[in-house]
Amino acid sequence: MMGLMKQKRPNYHSYLLRMWRTSERENTQWYFMLVNPHTGERHSFVSLSEMVAFLQQMLAQ
Repeated sequence: MMGLMKQKRPNYHSYLLRMWRTSERENTQWYFMLVNPHTGERHSFVSLSEMVAFLQQMLAQ
């Protein structure tokens, strides 16, 4: 029974969101990272729109 549960795709995804910004002179840049707390897998993004596109792709699967 447990083997069958592992084969199914989960109905949820869990990520830890990390955000930080860097400032060089007058230019401020935000960076984003999603970390899967179960596997440690990391996904880094240089824009909010990149991160949103990734999440939309995850939802479409």
